Amino acid sequence: MSGPHESGTFAPLRGQLREAADTFAGGPDALEGILLGMVDDVDRALREPLEIFPVCHHSPASATAMARRLREKQPKVVYLELCEDMAPLLTELRNCRLPVAVQAFAGDVDGFPQDWAPLSVVAPITEASAEYQAIAYALDTPGVELVLVDRSADHVFQWDTRGEQTRESTAEDTDPPAEPEAALHGEAVGVELGDLRPRFAELEEHLLRHGKVRHWSEWWHQYVEVPLGDSTADHDTYRQVMLLVGSLFRRLAPGDGDRVRVDEDRERYMWTRMREHLEATGTDPADCLYVCGAFHAVSRVEEFGVHGGTDTFTITPRTATTWQYGLIPSSHAAIEAQFGLAAGSVSIASTEWAKSLKRTRVRPYRLAGQAGTKKSAAKKTPGKKASAAKVAAAKARGGEATVPAPESAAADRLSGFLRRPPVLDGLDEAELLGWSVDIVRAARRNGYLASTADAIAVFETSVLLAGMRDRAKPTPYDFQDAAVTCIEKDAVPGRRDVRRLVEIMMGGDRIGQVGYDALPPLARDVHDRLAPLGLKLQQRGVQRALLDMASRPELEACSDVLWMLRRLMPHGAARPIMGERRLGERSIQESWDLALGTHQRALIELGYEGVSIEQVLEQRLRRDAYAPQATTATVLAAVEDATLYLRSRRLADELGTHALKVLATERSVDGAPEVLRRVRGLLAYYRTSEPVLPSWIESFVKTGYAHYCTLLPMAFRDEDATVGQVAAMLGFLFSMESLALSLGCDRAQLELAVAQSHPEEPSKTALLWAAQVQLGTLSRAELRGRCEALLDNPLVVPAYPRYLSGFVHALEPVPGLADVVVEAVSNAFGRLPDAVLLPWLPLLITTLRSGAAELAPLLMREAGRIFPGRLAALDAWIPPWRTPPAAPAGRRTQSAEHGRQGAALVPAHPATCDAVAELLGCAQGWTPADVPLPSGAGLLTAYPATCDAVAELLGCDGAWAAAYGSAPSGAALTSRYPATATALESLLTTA
Repeated sequence: MSGPHESGTFAPLRGQLREAADTFAGGPDALEGILLGMVDDVDRALREPLEIFPVCHHSPASATAMARRLREKQPKVVYLELCEDMAPLLTELRNCRLPVAVQAFAGDVDGFPQDWAPLSVVAPITEASAEYQAIAYALDTPGVELVLVDRSADHVFQWDTRGEQTRESTAEDTDPPAEPEAALHGEAVGVELGDLRPRFAELEEHLLRHGKVRHWSEWWHQYVEVPLGDSTADHDTYRQVMLLVGSLFRRLAPGDGDRVRVDEDRERYMWTRMREHLEATGTDPADCLYVCGAFHAVSRVEEFGVHGGTDTFTITPRTATTWQYGLIPSSHAAIEAQFGLAAGSVSIASTEWAKSLKRTRVRPYRLAGQAGTKKSAAKKTPGKKASAAKVAAAKARGGEATVPAPESAAADRLSGFLRRPPVLDGLDEAELLGWSVDIVRAARRNGYLASTADAIAVFETSVLLAGMRDRAKPTPYDFQDAAVTCIEKDAVPGRRDVRRLVEIMMGGDRIGQVGYDALPPLARDVHDRLAPLGLKLQQRGVQRALLDMASRPELEACSDVLWMLRRLMPHGAARPIMGERRLGERSIQESWDLALGTHQRALIELGYEGVSIEQVLEQRLRRDAYAPQATTATVLAAVEDATLYLRSRRLADELGTHALKVLATERSVDGAPEVLRRVRGLLAYYRTSEPVLPSWIESFVKTGYAHYCTLLPMAFRDEDATVGQVAAMLGFLFSMESLALSLGCDRAQLELAVAQSHPEEPSKTALLWAAQVQLGTLSRAELRGRCEALLDNPLVVPAYPRYLSGFVHALEPVPGLADVVVEAVSNAFGRLPDAVLLPWLPLLITTLRSGAAELAPLLMREAGRIFPGRLAALDAWIPPWRTPPAAPAGRRTQSAEHGRQGAALVPAHPATCDAVAELLGCAQGWTPADVPLPSGAGLLTAYPATCDAVAELLGCDGAWAAAYGSAPSGAALTSRYPATATALESLLTTA
């Protein structure tokens, strides 16, 4: 197979690969095309006038090579594969502690499906990454321009589908993250610079099996990181090897997938942007550096190169979606979970980065003032050549020379690199011994029975595993496997296993932090308003805040902020320990557990929604209330929150008016219990805190009364409507009845609705009986009789628990029936035999627990009032409903022999008795008819208890006479109590 570059730099390598293809494949075939095509890709990228620097994301070898090349070349323009709309945010990296992620966030979408919202794109950045070296160099070096050339965050979602992203993420990240820090990026789509990983499982499985490794991160570390991270690997060797690896994965990737088409569009996009910038500024391509992933560095699209096609690709306009930009904290675990890397691989890469800097003596670039790092060294002026004396002095100090590399064609470094056997590097015994001792110490702290013998075993096993895997020295992964084998054995005594302990020992899950100056205005405002607490809120972990508003009134503003944060942020960010906030109630002392530093990402994303937490809360309340799926209960909850947290009467009235409209459109009773609970709470609040009720709640009660009266018959018959929902409807109707009638509602509507209700389910039947008792169409005696009839019918006894469930739910609308419900339960336990009661009892308990758990306390209180308080009194105790009406002590029944007190008042004061009888509405005459007594004598038999009470009050000890004519005279009362008689006479005369 001949090509246009057979006589070029890589001609000998092409000949060797052709011979290898003939030997292994038996002749020219696809293998030869792939092998020679890879060399062509490398040659094409190297001949490009604009220097292409291929990298791999979070690769220490790439970061080291990038720092070395930047000091050698000193480019004037750095083109970086990163979303172009994230450029203004990169200057804020100096105010953060790495790792952090640059984020583009859109809460309201316009041009995308609504179910995609919110949209989020993140690009994590660590210090051990090539892109951070390029950013730090460009931002802190005068005269250097940093240009981001990758597609915008809007195009990320224009060119991809949510379904494809879901399938890919499921395939790559099969294991759930073990640490909460793995979720720091949330549901964001990750943008990774230098995504080098085989695109199909067969190639990856082949590489892992023949490389004697377990996962892709270990393969990359063993066969790419270690060889390229060696101090003898120069820039040309690094570039050619990375281009070769990128070409291998690109040529073996499936060619018809959506992902490949998106990658090619990204490459067209980036080359189009770079040519536009070169034409606009007139910059020489030789003074530029293009930093991109090795996969994109060997692109074969027509737009590739400075002199590629210019009019073959059109960049589509962005949608109308408004994007917000910010920095969020990231962590090693979050990067590993989002990009499908092995657990601990980023921490190991960070450790290797630190070792590589010591071994190669390369000075990395760091942003001036970067938190958590040393002060960066002074930067050289771009384009200015160093003198020979300075170069010699730098070499004498072991540093890097800053003389630009000659612009000659690079020699073939691939042939020597591919033929070179593994370097037999001497075993770094000091490092391995330190690892072995440290892991045993960590294992002891976590409950393992580890000893010095285990440290020796880990050391020897690491060496043995490295030899079995054809490695010059043990890698961190070999050491990890050896530690698990020798220490963990078959049990994990604590929360962390040995594999996790090794990851922590190798550097741990470093978690970044966004500095105060880089926070959005809302987050800074929250920190400023909580400053009186005197806490370091940016620190991770839980901190206790104590608020005594009685002695420090200024802390009330902090309390308001904390309650709003509790409403807006995830659970655990602000958790009250002591104190509560309800309608009409405010605590004078509160205690909080705060973890704002741990949930910094959530606080930052609040800043994308507004400039203050009050604005964000109002927006969210409106969004919840006006959502298409919003119910009346949802809107009332928003009204309550607006009153509770914002104290906004304007917003509460607006949302309350909207709740009235939502209620009128509902045709189900699913939210009746919640509506009843919230309306009762709001009514109680407004009656105690406002001079008059708001107009919207009066209209709501009036409309709700008519609305639930209309739905009541249907709800009784509907099988989907639960007894609790129907009870809540009746509770609304009965509890709001007085207010509704005063507003013009008609009680006949409720009576008609109850009369039209004909339930078939036992619990709803019992509920209907209770409603009839409340309306007066059914007496309590008739209700007791129906309960007795249920127990007398053997066919109904199995369903009796369901009737009791209905009675218990009836306590919501008719709490006065508590004694009847206790009587019904007691009669069942007293009358049913054990053969019926014991199988029936579990059903009763489960029915009451599942359907009426919140009403059980009312039932228990009533039972405690009726039943005796001591066990000894239970045997002689007779239930009140079984005790016949007996005369109280000291009183006598009406008979010829025994009279009753108070009869003397009748003949003595007939006019008074008639006046009282007329006042009470008693029309019964004086009986017997042959006795000419006044008509008020009927009070004696109609109201005996009242008559006795009045007689005792007046001191009358006369008895009831069989014939009223023989009753004692009342003159004694007049002489005995003249003032009382005069007062009573004047009162009755006036009446």
